[in-house]
Amino acid sequence: MADETERLAGFLYEIGLLKRYRRTGWLVAGVGDPESIADHSLRAAVIASVLAALEGADPARAALLSLFHDSQETRLTDLPHLARPYVTKASNERVTAHQTRGLPEAVAAMITGAVSEYEGKASPEAVCARDADKLECLIQAVEYREQGNRNTRPWIDSSLEQLRTESARRLARQALETGSLDWLARAMNGDDPAP
Repeated sequence: MADETERLAGFLYEIGLLKRYRRTGWLVAGVGDPESIADHSLRAAVIASVLAALEGADPARAALLSLFHDSQETRLTDLPHLARPYVTKASNERVTAHQTRGLPEAVAAMITGAVSEYEGKASPEAVCARDADKLECLIQAVEYREQGNRNTRPWIDSSLEQLRTESARRLARQALETGSLDWLARAMNGDDPAP
């Protein structure tokens, strides 16, 4: 048990790397200080739960899948799409199996199951989590565009093309029409609905 606990503590430190690793696609786009992988995963998990609620799926499960969808990047880093034709990459399931080796069985099963379900793309929760990944990228691209980066259009377009649920497509259209701080103006002006 002590060895499992030691390995689990190490896994938690490893996951912490996601707070330091930057999303490299944004570096290619010219963003000076891009979001971390952990930044992306947090908002993707929130979006996944929202999409799942709208689509009649399990919000908690969709959020869990999103939280672990990029956990392999502690070992692989965030390879930009430009690199993919030149690099042979291990599958996310294989990396996850290595990451979770020696962890308490219940924890390893939870993580490997979440990654396998996400990669399988079949469950409603996996579809919502995958849409959340793309929708989060689109929203981030809009924010970077509003901050003056003019190179985000390819990320917006590719994200839009990959959305599968009607809820995600509807939210994407609205995100493109809504400024990233419109919510703040409404809140400051007292235009939010009364409790």
